[in-house]
Amino acid sequence: MKKLALILCCVMLSVVLLQADVYIKSETKMGAFMGQPARNQVMEQWIGKNIMATISQDSISIIDLNKKKFYMVMPQQKSYIETDLPVDFMKLMPAQAQAMMKNTANSMSFSVTPNNQTKKVGNWNTKGYNVSMNMMGMQTKMTMWASTDVPFDWKGMSSMYMELVKSQLKLTEQSMKEFQKIQGFVVLTEVEVMGMKSVTTVIEINPNKAPAPGVYTVPAGYTKKTTF
Repeated sequence: MKKLALILCCVMLSVVLLQADVYIKSETKMGAFMGQPARNQVMEQWIGKNIMATISQDSISIIDLNKKKFYMVMPQQKSYIETDLPVDFMKLMPAQAQAMMKNTANSMSFSVTPNNQTKKVGNWNTKGYNVSMNMMGMQTKMTMWASTDVPFDWKGMSSMYMELVKSQLKLTEQSMKEFQKIQGFVVLTEVEVMGMKSVTTVIEINPNKAPAPGVYTVPAGYTKKTTF
């Protein structure tokens, strides 16, 4: 599920075509669950013109629209996966995982309801949306807070994101319409599933920060693999 969430985040951000690099940093706070202690995770995104890199604690993903390539880098294993765009994520999974993801995608549906609440999240004025996700009979409740104050074209991002998510997760037209109710870029997501709570907050959006050298490339010496 962590890899799927990271992939979806990568796909969502990859469609922002910008003239200058934008840096986005977010933090996820996860509560204790099934004997696992509470923990925090930081994720960083670098978005340039036609290219984007997402960096988490255990993986890096790169989407290069110029080369029409997607890379998933695993630093701990010093390996990476390279595939063409658009990505067929099913083919990158082992056979057993492919079957599970197919069943998951076929049973997934969403509903979105504006909750008519507003909130200041960091520097951004947001509006709230109650989101319900039903997956294989298990319901997940989320509250998303979206802002139109962000320094990039969130409308263009949302339009392309919907098409990519539809193709990868086989969402129904109704679920697609539900997602289109969210106006703006989501800067805060509050989730509760099976008693576990998590909160993901965007803590920085900087349109003037220079990326480190090599942030959009696979490190030298890494081994190429065909599946996760």
